[in-house]
Amino acid sequence: MREIVVMIMMLIGAFLVLVAGVGLIRMPDLFLRMSATAKAGTLGTGLMVLAAAIYFNEFSIYTRAIALIVFLITTAPVATHMLGRAAYFGGIPLWEGTVRDDLKGHYRFTTHTLEEEIDPDQVQTEVDEDSDAFGIDE
Repeated sequence: MREIVVMIMMLIGAFLVLVAGVGLIRMPDLFLRMSATAKAGTLGTGLMVLAAAIYFNEFSIYTRAIALIVFLITTAPVATHMLGRAAYFGGIPLWEGTVRDDLKGHYRFTTHTLEEEIDPDQVQTEVDEDSDAFGIDE
């Protein structure tokens, strides 16, 4: 019975990792690609690690597997968020089919801060041509 549960968990995990790989190829922009790989890849890897722990059925393996799963669940979304934020502020364009951009008009390129409300007349939505994406003048 345990082998059947392990097999099902491994197959579901492998399928989710496959979905993450397909999402990496099929998604139209960087932000959707990162979302697909972070969510499906983390869940698929976690399921496969848990299946391996169930298969070996030892306390030391369980503790290592749980520690690895907790590490994956805590670091993958944070890393994806930080990479996405850097890409957005670096000027990577959104997909033309994007419906809503929640950060547009809230990021001040001069101070590199997010603000709740900005005067629309003072909003700079793009980086000046004489400076780079980080606001460093040449």
